[in-house]
Amino acid sequence: MYTTSDIYPVSDFNRKTSEHIKRVQETKKPEVLTVNGKAAVVMVDPESYDKLAQNQELLQTIKNIAIANEQHENGQTKSARQVFQELKDELKTKYPDADL
Repeated sequence: MYTTSDIYPVSDFNRKTSEHIKRVQETKKPEVLTVNGKAAVVMVDPESYDKLAQNQELLQTIKNIAIANEQHENGQTKSARQVFQELKDELKTKYPDADL
């Protein structure tokens, strides 16, 4: 995470942009920039951001799996045979001349 030494006012960032960028790139630690003493943005290097984004995608996938598992346990799912039959019926309605 970050410590109080990683928190800077945005005015300092505006004056010393290259120093801040260099520090973030070298340390791989995020910097919190504040406006009126409140956190406004967090600056991270691209590699750290990519890792964060991948973790978010993984977390969303795990959440989706948990939701699907709960739906399955609650009987809110359909068998593959039922789904394919419904699709076939829908296609027959849209394309009555098709050989399905």
